[in-house]
Amino acid sequence: MSFMGIGLVDPILPAISHELDATPGQTMLLFTSYLFITGLAMFFTGWVSSRIGTRRTLLVGLALIVLFACLAGLSGSVGEIIGYRAGWGLGNALFISTALAAIVGAASGGSGQAVILYEAALGVGMAVGPLLGGVLGSLSWRGPFFGTAALMLVGFVAILVLLRDRRGAAPADRATGAPVDHVSLLAGFRALRDPALRTLALTALFYNFAFFTLLAYSPYPLEAAAARAGTEFGAHELGLVFFGWGLALAVTSVLVAPVLTRRLGLRPVLFGMLALLTAGMAVLAVGTGSVAVLTTTIIVCGLFLGVLNTALTETVMEATELPRSVASSTYSGVRFIGGAVAPAVAGGIADTLGAGAPYGVAVGALLVSMLVLSAGGRHLAAVGHRPSESAVGEAQAIALGDE
Repeated sequence: MSFMGIGLVDPILPAISHELDATPGQTMLLFTSYLFITGLAMFFTGWVSSRIGTRRTLLVGLALIVLFACLAGLSGSVGEIIGYRAGWGLGNALFISTALAAIVGAASGGSGQAVILYEAALGVGMAVGPLLGGVLGSLSWRGPFFGTAALMLVGFVAILVLLRDRRGAAPADRATGAPVDHVSLLAGFRALRDPALRTLALTALFYNFAFFTLLAYSPYPLEAAAARAGTEFGAHELGLVFFGWGLALAVTSVLVAPVLTRRLGLRPVLFGMLALLTAGMAVLAVGTGSVAVLTTTIIVCGLFLGVLNTALTETVMEATELPRSVASSTYSGVRFIGGAVAPAVAGGIADTLGAGAPYGVAVGALLVSMLVLSAGGRHLAAVGHRPSESAVGEAQAIALGDE
């Protein structure tokens, strides 16, 4: 339900532009405010959850999402929605950064099965979100906001009733094995001193620029290409396209990524998928005039994105000796900030240089991500080209940060 909320508003971006008399650049700031606050808050979520507990952190996060999603649905201007999406992002950071630890702690089938369930939920949520957003958005642009609030309210009640009120085991320092009762307020920023984590976080920053260029900007060239062809491409059609994209992402993140990383190793998979995604973005840059080219390429890029998401997370967990909660929060914080930049600049770039230009900039960002990954290779000796031992071992690496 949480990840459905990310893509739920994607199909209604053009509708918001029309209904509230906003430019595409202004409307895409809905993603920027949301992702920037999510990323910034990620640096502090470990500190919060170590003091108030996992369950309370989850509930506070969900409550904030319900509140600000409702307020966004009641808004009368795009500026108000942008502000409420920032509050939504704070709730999202508290929830997502804590959810995996909660699932691992609550699961009876072991951490490996818990992580597989988490990845499956992420992929299905990213797939179904745009589809539901398209259905609700075809009725009113306000529909997806209230839909998100309803979904997260169900999640709030479920956690309130079903999740035990326990803080769980204290996080442990991987280097010493000693328990750590409280995470420092600045632990997330200090983690960037670790060269391996810094390399991977910067790689993800530029990669996520491309990711959210595709997600936040693509509805506009799709709508424009359809208009030139004399057909209508509204919220329902956009929802179907991004349902296909999310479904492709879900399948490869859960089923394909473990096989590839086990056979080839993490770093070769990262370089290969980044190269394929770069090629896909280049096709989008030159194919903005065709609905068929845009639709097909967006969905195919979802295949590469699914593998990249899983492989990058595994690499972060394997490459650093930092506590898992600190490493994952810091990594997520940096990558979400990278995603926040893309929607903020895509509209202006398109107005100045043409519809394909944002995808061209995304190609450059992906090339930079590969250069960063290559330059920091000496800090990733722990992963190198060594294949993972098993699919279960990979899942445990994500869940526990300890292989």
